[in-house]
Amino acid sequence: MKITATNIASPRQITFKGRTETTGIYKQPVESGIFLGSEDVANDEVTDRKHHGGLYKACYLFSGDHYAYWEELYPELDWQYGMFGENITVSAMDDCKLTIGSIYAVGDAEIQITIPREPCYKLGVKFGSQEIINQFVSHGFPGTYARVLKEGRVKPGDTFKLLKEVKNGITTTQFFRLLYDKNKDIGHLKKALENEGVPPQKRNKLKKFLG
Repeated sequence: MKITATNIASPRQITFKGRTETTGIYKQPVESGIFLGSEDVANDEVTDRKHHGGLYKACYLFSGDHYAYWEELYPELDWQYGMFGENITVSAMDDCKLTIGSIYAVGDAEIQITIPREPCYKLGVKFGSQEIINQFVSHGFPGTYARVLKEGRVKPGDTFKLLKEVKNGITTTQFFRLLYDKNKDIGHLKKALENEGVPPQKRNKLKKFLG
């Protein structure tokens, strides 16, 4: 895996259902790189601290390999990296193989893969259609949040070095399916509950599905 682009956002106001609010989803590429802090990315707008930022969501990674798919669906948009609100656009990142809890060195930082991104109405506002929420879920490649174990600067061209892999762990895609499938895969559910890369509050919510 290799960093294609690093992206941050300035505060921007949007209106949804008559309500105006500030968001940091409109990210722009920064060629000089970004600094990954323990709870957020330096100089990046994180307005909604309930759903973004913090120990388990310090930065967001999305695979640049899927841009072509979305550009075909939304050709009218002004396409650039950071379109999905990701801090780091990564080449050759496969959500189907990326295991939650695994640790990577990249640039001067060390990160741990945590949980996939769950799309919300703000992505719909940015893309001009709330239909993208269902499309995003159906496509099944959500990218992942990461925990920053060692703060440091990362930049385009930096490669990821696997330091620790969770063997037979749950992948980003498998966890994403747990969140949205009515019939939960019990095997995947048990793996998620045992995984230290999954935030405690998220594990507590999943426990109820064990019955």
